[in-house]
Amino acid sequence: MARPKKKKNIYRTVIWSFVSVIGLFILIAGSYAGFLHHKAMSAVHKISAAEYQAPQHEETKNAIPVTENVTEEDMKPMTILLAGVDNREGSGGTMNTDVMMLVTLNPETKSASLLSIPRDLKITPAGQSSHKANYFYAHNYIKDKSTAMTETKQLIGDLFHLPIDYMVLINFDGFRQAVDAVGGFDVDVDMDMHYMDTADGTNINLTKGLQHLDGKETLDFVRYRKSNDGTSPSSDFDRNKRQQQVLSQMLDKLTSLNGISQWGSILDIIGDNVKTDIPEKSLTRWLLNFKKMKPDTTNLLTVEGDWKSPFVYWNKDDLTKAMETLYSNVDLKPKGKIDYGEHLGLYTNSYQNKR
Repeated sequence: MARPKKKKNIYRTVIWSFVSVIGLFILIAGSYAGFLHHKAMSAVHKISAAEYQAPQHEETKNAIPVTENVTEEDMKPMTILLAGVDNREGSGGTMNTDVMMLVTLNPETKSASLLSIPRDLKITPAGQSSHKANYFYAHNYIKDKSTAMTETKQLIGDLFHLPIDYMVLINFDGFRQAVDAVGGFDVDVDMDMHYMDTADGTNINLTKGLQHLDGKETLDFVRYRKSNDGTSPSSDFDRNKRQQQVLSQMLDKLTSLNGISQWGSILDIIGDNVKTDIPEKSLTRWLLNFKKMKPDTTNLLTVEGDWKSPFVYWNKDDLTKAMETLYSNVDLKPKGKIDYGEHLGLYTNSYQNKR
């Protein structure tokens, strides 16, 4: 039985918030002398995952980078693959990407476009069997941790005919820690949510209504998908709406933080839970020049989806329009008509109307 479609899918997720607030952290940290600046630069060093970077000499490894202006190369359009993994204690240590998002960023025009990839989207790479979208990073990670980002970028880039420059990986447990660090959120829970799985330690037990949630409860709220005690199920699209509600509060809380102890704790959380193959020097320049790099306009692209177990299928016409926007934002003009349906699970409007 197919899940009902959602006419408006809002793709603002945990990982996009993390990317935004990382810049905010570094920007505000610059207003503090000494300690916080060192903390900020230490976080940047941790974020730029060592296994994806060129080796550093010992005498420069611990040096505090000097603030630099962004370069002409920094201002060129770029494409980033954002991914969020659930690697909490008790989850079995999986590296499945619960959230994936294609982001095109044009610093010159100060614009960004985002397309969220459903975790259950059917993907069939050439010569391989079909899997859900959340399978591939974990598969590459198990094969070779050091090449997992490169392999995943290549695969997703080929599927969408969009070269991907960088990948950013965020551990969802960092989100839980960050919520606790800012004191939790007041959230209007839209439905009863009950789900227990002793195998991986999941225990979601929320009741409908306005209430104060801690980090664990907030993560349960944004991740809830189904019940095993008779309460209503929830689609991936419902989860995206909840994430929007929570992340709006996260940004409000972060802008009100003050004091070295609060910012120091948040910077430690970010450094421990975000990894990327963006070179450390580039990342430092971007974050220390956050106002110049930050987009003024963000286009959240919508592609309607239809769930037919076990996969999600995208609307072909919607995807084509969304990809045209992503291409335009990075000044890319693919040659000829692209058939995304060769490797992605798609349906047409005529098919959907006959159902």
